[in-house]
Amino acid sequence: MAKKYEKYVKTGMYAVSGIFGLCVRAMLAVALIVVTTLLIFACIFTVYVKTNMSAGLDLSLDDYSQSLSSTIYYTDPESGKPVDLVTVQSTEYRIWLEYEEIPLDVEHALVAIEDKRFYKHYGVDWYRTAGAFVTMFMKGQGTFGGSTITQQLIKNVTGNDEATIARKFQEIFTAMEFERKYNKDEILQWYLNVVYFGKGTYGIGAAADKYFGRDVGALTVAEIASLIAIPNNPSVYNPYTHPENNKKRQEDILEQMYLQEYISEAEYNRAKAQRLVFKQGVNTVYDQEIYTWFEEAVISEVVADLAEQRGISETAARMLLSSGGYSIYSTLNPAVQAVLDEVYLDVEGLPKTTGTEKQLQSAMIIVDPYTGYTQGLVGGVGEKTGNLWLNRATSDLGRRPPGSSIKPISVYAPAMEAGLITPNTKIDDSGDVVLKGKPDWLPRNDDRDWLGVINLRTAIVRSRNTIAAQVLDWLTPDASYRFMTDKLGFKLDPADRDYAPLSIGQLTYGATPREMASAYTMFVNNGVRVEAITYTKIFDRNGTLVFENKPVQTVAISETTAYWMTNILHDAAVFGTGAEANLGSMPTAGKTGTAGESKDRWFCGFTPYYVGVTWCGYDQPEPIRMAGRGNPSSQIWKRVMGAIHEELEVKDFTTPENTYQPPVPGINEVEYTVNYRTEAGTLFFTETKEASVGKDIELTAPEYENFEIVGPASQTLTLNENPERNVVTFVYRYVSPEPSPTPTPAPPTPPPIWMSPPPSYEPWASPDEPPPTDLPATPAEQ
Repeated sequence: MAKKYEKYVKTGMYAVSGIFGLCVRAMLAVALIVVTTLLIFACIFTVYVKTNMSAGLDLSLDDYSQSLSSTIYYTDPESGKPVDLVTVQSTEYRIWLEYEEIPLDVEHALVAIEDKRFYKHYGVDWYRTAGAFVTMFMKGQGTFGGSTITQQLIKNVTGNDEATIARKFQEIFTAMEFERKYNKDEILQWYLNVVYFGKGTYGIGAAADKYFGRDVGALTVAEIASLIAIPNNPSVYNPYTHPENNKKRQEDILEQMYLQEYISEAEYNRAKAQRLVFKQGVNTVYDQEIYTWFEEAVISEVVADLAEQRGISETAARMLLSSGGYSIYSTLNPAVQAVLDEVYLDVEGLPKTTGTEKQLQSAMIIVDPYTGYTQGLVGGVGEKTGNLWLNRATSDLGRRPPGSSIKPISVYAPAMEAGLITPNTKIDDSGDVVLKGKPDWLPRNDDRDWLGVINLRTAIVRSRNTIAAQVLDWLTPDASYRFMTDKLGFKLDPADRDYAPLSIGQLTYGATPREMASAYTMFVNNGVRVEAITYTKIFDRNGTLVFENKPVQTVAISETTAYWMTNILHDAAVFGTGAEANLGSMPTAGKTGTAGESKDRWFCGFTPYYVGVTWCGYDQPEPIRMAGRGNPSSQIWKRVMGAIHEELEVKDFTTPENTYQPPVPGINEVEYTVNYRTEAGTLFFTETKEASVGKDIELTAPEYENFEIVGPASQTLTLNENPERNVVTFVYRYVSPEPSPTPTPAPPTPPPIWMSPPPSYEPWASPDEPPPTDLPATPAEQ
């Protein structure tokens, strides 16, 4: 019976064995595929990290340890040769130490508390890194931890401490690359020289003096541990402000030094028991080179460019600049800067204000519009007695709303470029205008009055807010925003894509004089906007060009648009709101700006030689109340630019070959007449005005002594295309017992001279036809 089933048993066993073998082979195949895929992925990931994540960190310890000062030069205008301007010194308190000058106890204290496997790993402690990742994923913590001294050094230098997986991988591979390039002694030396110890102090050498008043070589183990406690979190472990926190961490460090056998038990107990006496070092207050506004602007620009180029923090780039032996070639024009300094140092000579004890502040920048080279600048009034002060001419922290000075660049230039307006376009300046894009908003004019239908030239010359809002409505805020950001390089907030920011200059974060000057270069430079720069080239200590700072040039508008905008802005600076800035025989153009109830006053102007932008206001904004009349920025601008142009040859703005613009009539205006007569029929006064067809004009009769109005005192006139039908008459009756005289109305107040149309432009200044050929030729040289 057994034999009978033996055949079936063997057959089943073979089948099972075959199935098992098939499963094993399938599993092995799957495993092989998985392993192969992982290996391929690992290779691809490694290549990606190698080429993307670990790239861009351009660091050399030699650059920092040479202690060679960098020098800024300017070019002598007459000889063309470079002249020393200033030697760059560190603005931080730092004492650079060679590795041999660092006590072994300092090194051991750092390694014991921060990275106990420092001498064994190759940039990454995989045990701590794995633990950090597990903690992050299992407990959902957003920080990684697990950083070695090498990784911490990289974070200090690059300034990149973002808590992301990508950043952590980048740091890991960069640390491994770093340790292949430098040995442990070099890494420790660099770390202990660059790490921040609080109170403006960098490096263990400066910290020893800052907190104990001695050289680092004279410190005890207890004092060393107290200092090494600080960098983990200087605001928490500072011994001056948080002595308890510092003492607790100091004891943790001493314990780790003992457990890792860097000190004996006796040394541990003695150090733990030592009473720490902190003493401000005598060398902490040290003489600094006080940089001028221009020099500091150059340094800030160079630091930002080096940081971006090398992928390091600005702190590391500033240290690199002060010790790397660079040669920087600035754009300074010493003659221009001398005039700026003379005016701005003379505080008593600046425009006077009333109603406050605050000092009126001001800033100014002057730029060559054809090269973008900044000729000179000042960031504040009076003597500059410190470094890293707020530079109101260039700093993002000094941004202020530009008011009406924004209109030519945000509204009129792009609208004219789009063919929406010409200087002759008629637009209605009135309070009953309704904007299509924002029907519930319309800005009021500064004089609280309306001029009726006027042309664009008059609107700009007299700075009519209602006209700017209407033109922006035609252009659209979106198109204006794109023009400002894409063509002119402004840093605008998304909230600025609206009417008030773009039509009357109420920008969320404001603008800097440097930004405004860069934008205004497009008018005098035939439509090309040139970014203002303060330096051109950086050479290393070996004379090798390491960075060339070419100004960004953008074709913003056409030559024709630039010409007509310059033409109109010339009127504004001669006959309009900017008349205080007029330089007389030297052609002048520009636009004033008033923002925030006169809290900020601007003048952005230019000549055929330079663009100059001036701002005035208070650091804590409040209305500017002039002791006299006028705009302080226009007055300062004229004083500075007048002196600069005194010896320059008078020349005109350029005129392109084609100045024609297709006509854009604008509003279909019609005349209407208002008559004032006596009951007996004597006409004693009449006036004629213009407004758009179909508009309802509200008219009110003026009152005269001894006369009363016969009939309605107010009338509404709906304008008809036929001017003869647009007539309103007010009738007066004499009510005194004396013989009936004819009332004598007060004549209308004539506009000031600067409001009159410019006679020199009358015969030909129209974009509808080219200028006559008998005009004097424009000099070719710019």
